[in-house]
Amino acid sequence: MQFFVDTADVAEIRDLAEAGLLDGVTTNPSLVMKTGRDMFEVVGEICGIVDGPVSAEVAATDYETMLKEGRRLAEIADNVTIKVPLTFDGLKACRTLTGEGHMVNVTLCFSANQALLAAKAGATFISPFIGRLDDIGLKGSELIEEIRAIYDNYPAIDTQLLAASIRTPNHVKEAALAGADIVTVPPAVLRGLIDHPLTDKGLAAFLSDWKKTGQSIL
Repeated sequence: MQFFVDTADVAEIRDLAEAGLLDGVTTNPSLVMKTGRDMFEVVGEICGIVDGPVSAEVAATDYETMLKEGRRLAEIADNVTIKVPLTFDGLKACRTLTGEGHMVNVTLCFSANQALLAAKAGATFISPFIGRLDDIGLKGSELIEEIRAIYDNYPAIDTQLLAASIRTPNHVKEAALAGADIVTVPPAVLRGLIDHPLTDKGLAAFLSDWKKTGQSIL
């Protein structure tokens, strides 16, 4: 499974990329707003740090303006992925933009039927939102399982399943078990995947025993 980080924080992205943990980045208008910086400047800088796809979202809701914005975003760098909402106009824009050779991430997916339509429109990525479904009492991981089963029924579908709205390390595990191709996570969640109390306990014991030997590796 590939790991994308869901942030526009350039410092976080650079640190995680240097550790070899990132395959791509997703952003949205809310994340860009938090930086207080120009969107084109931020996305361009991120694209220079990460070799993989970097999602940048359109702000328009109508087909024609989505196309204009999507084409403008694609000019930032070759690895920009244009993010569009899962609406009728969004799917039309997806079809046109993918036909022009651009990567497209169809976002705000909450049903398997929506995911099937996105694949039909040629989406590079489909982004079902696990956490927001959990928030209303549904099981987000079940949506991942449904989409995976449907996509696997049709070998011609090459849309990648990108689990989004990840809130916890357990969400990551559930997405992996359900067959997601990619998971996009906040930096804190990605770092949290490393943590386990038994790892900390074992390391403390090793260090204590090593200190007692009075030896040094250097």
